Amino acid sequence: MTEITKEQARQFLLAKQGLLGSYHFCGKAGACDYVRQAGCIQFDPVDVCGKNAELTLQSRVKGFRKTMLEDLLYRDRLLVDYADKELSIWPAEDWPCFAPYRERSRVHGAGFPGLQELEREAISNIRANGPVSSDTLPLEGEIFWHSSMHWSGNWHEKSKAARSVLEQLYTDGTLIIHHKSGSRKFYDLAERHLDPALLSAAPPWEDEESFLRWRVLRRIGAVGLLWNRNSPAFLGIPMKAEQRREIISSLEASGAILPARVEGIKTLFYYRAEDDALLGEVLAGRLDRKSRMEFLAPLDPLLWDKALIAAVWGFSYSWEIYTPAEKRKYGAYTLPILWGENFIGRIDAVADRRDKVLRVKKIWLEPGVRLTKKMQSALDRCLTRFAKFNDCTSVELTGTALP
Repeated sequence: MTEITKEQARQFLLAKQGLLGSYHFCGKAGACDYVRQAGCIQFDPVDVCGKNAELTLQSRVKGFRKTMLEDLLYRDRLLVDYADKELSIWPAEDWPCFAPYRERSRVHGAGFPGLQELEREAISNIRANGPVSSDTLPLEGEIFWHSSMHWSGNWHEKSKAARSVLEQLYTDGTLIIHHKSGSRKFYDLAERHLDPALLSAAPPWEDEESFLRWRVLRRIGAVGLLWNRNSPAFLGIPMKAEQRREIISSLEASGAILPARVEGIKTLFYYRAEDDALLGEVLAGRLDRKSRMEFLAPLDPLLWDKALIAAVWGFSYSWEIYTPAEKRKYGAYTLPILWGENFIGRIDAVADRRDKVLRVKKIWLEPGVRLTKKMQSALDRCLTRFAKFNDCTSVELTGTALP
């Protein structure tokens, strides 16, 4: 078993994530490569200074622009929006892998009386007229229905027929998202946009257990190091604690993952065997450790398990967007600031796209962190890049931006 220090764990995690040293990923191809490496990145529609998926990519991909992700999703069709870790973005080539998920959705949908007839009407309309949204699909009325993609809620809640049918067909894999206009989704037939070979490919899994093992392995690779405990990094994978332990034991026995012990942390960590060479570079001191400053997304893969981040870095982060204003310690959409190998603070910034100004409301530095000339220079460069990413031409700091 490999034993590593917390410093080495930090270096390994950041190098694996493409957040340390020179940029590993560049341009649109680099954005696609990172999503392939992570397996999935989470989508969230809130856009204060970039949506979550865009923020995830801008911190790792040199020269990233928001239009690159839009192209990869809706023009190149190399990525798809679909469920995984909640609503996510993942490589289109993984479509056959999620066949068990789509099959469960079809079984779920078959339990709602009248839904199948409405589905036939919707498919006929889309085939004749092209992409639709819930506002343009001519299906009237409401039905009792609940999506199998959601994790909670009343299974018999009343909802608009057009919305329900489109979401059911989307979860079944009959439809995919054709494009988005703001927060509105337009759907089209998957057969019109995905490779027929992908749509007809048999699932690569012998059984449900094999599917779960693949998903657990993919999540370990997405973070880099994960411990064998109940972790938000496994969100969306339907397994109980005993099943998780059995799957990790099976992956270790097969050689797909390797154990590592981090100093001062009792729980054992695991990493993918294919990343052993990277850990070797860390242990040998051969890693490119050139410092960069980056603002991370609230649902960044590195931050999926915030207890892990607290244990390895001593940095406590909470996304406070759903916290009542009077109970927030920081801002509603505060982003962690990473500089080199350390979290040095957090930033609350808003992109004013009308005036093309990135307005920085507040920057909090961590206890013991002092703003040096070198750090200020790195912060200025990072803010300039971040403004450009948000289509802003200038940065405005309020009087309370820095402590």
